[in-house]
Amino acid sequence: MTSRKVTFTGHDGQTLAARLDEPQGETRSYALFAHCFTCGKDIAAARRISQRLAILGIGVLRFDFTGLGHSEGEFANTTFSSNVEDLRRAAAWMADQGMAPQLLIGHSLGGAAILKAAGDIASARAVVTIGAPFDPGHVTQNFAGALDRIEADGAAEVQLGAQKIRIGQAFVEDVAASQLEKAIHDLKKPLMVLHAPRDTVVGIDNATQIFRAALHPKSFVSLDKSDHLVTEPEDAEYAASVISAWAQHYLNIAPPPPPPGVPEGVTRVSEADPKGFLQDISIGDAHNLTADEPESYGGTNRGPSPYGLLAAGLGACTSMTIRMYARRKEWPLEHVEVDVTHDKVHAQDAAPGAGDRADRFTRHIRLEGDLNADQRQRLLEIADKCPVHKTLEHSSTIVTELIGA
Repeated sequence: MTSRKVTFTGHDGQTLAARLDEPQGETRSYALFAHCFTCGKDIAAARRISQRLAILGIGVLRFDFTGLGHSEGEFANTTFSSNVEDLRRAAAWMADQGMAPQLLIGHSLGGAAILKAAGDIASARAVVTIGAPFDPGHVTQNFAGALDRIEADGAAEVQLGAQKIRIGQAFVEDVAASQLEKAIHDLKKPLMVLHAPRDTVVGIDNATQIFRAALHPKSFVSLDKSDHLVTEPEDAEYAASVISAWAQHYLNIAPPPPPPGVPEGVTRVSEADPKGFLQDISIGDAHNLTADEPESYGGTNRGPSPYGLLAAGLGACTSMTIRMYARRKEWPLEHVEVDVTHDKVHAQDAAPGAGDRADRFTRHIRLEGDLNADQRQRLLEIADKCPVHKTLEHSSTIVTELIGA
């Protein structure tokens, strides 16, 4: 994923700071991400979701609302409606750049703003909310103790979670008057609602109300033990995985033709967590998965290890080769199952001073069906004809080149 800073003009002429995340290869679609109003565009959940979408070829624009992060202006002078207008301006800027967003994602009050703005963004094909309130005025209960000060002074600093933010009276009045039920009912776009049952900032009942107000197609996903800001890496990873998988079904992201001489396309591995070993893997333009290391080797175990992937390739190729031969012979093979084990661990293999050790893959093959002894023996021999088996048995040539940053 590449990331660059961009700017556009907000609702009142102020310059808003944004970050545009794009895939390394061809960008096939775009998304607009609206963060919570007390956060910024660089929160962990937004970064992780952008990374996963980039693997699919989806670029993401995430920006700081007026008066937040690196954007100009004073948040105390904004309202819920003006922040919705900032979203419309962001979508219009993207459209002017030839990047009209097909996917809209909103977190917390940013999710409420996305629901309000979605009907005015013609390019949008699908909408996602994360921890969004059904009634935007619901957020005022989080700073109820400051409402008198806000009314008396016109604005006051309030504590929202771990953040302090200055809220104006106009924001309080506008957010209290905002209603989303009609906008949700009239959305006419697929909607996915993600919410954590233990969310103490925006209760889970808000997700229920949003889901009930929406028409199909709609989906609800529980974020289990996540907090409101989705701060834990494993929670952000789960949300990102679900959103990326769901979005593919609704977005117009037809894969480009593969490069000449590479029928399956390029397998790209991109580091997801520089503090650990989690990797995002895209295989061509149709398949996405992750790789990691076990916790005992410093990883987070959120994906198979490199040797686990290698064993999976051997097992899958073995099963396919057996099936192809039995199908051609019209033998009564009903089911194939291959267990593969490997006796060397990747982390040990990479350790300084590790000695040369032979790799040994062990396959246990189960064949189900009314097969005679000769047929079973022949299929066992055919297993060794698997192309991946042959590749592993013989030496391969690996060409490595360093390309530009």
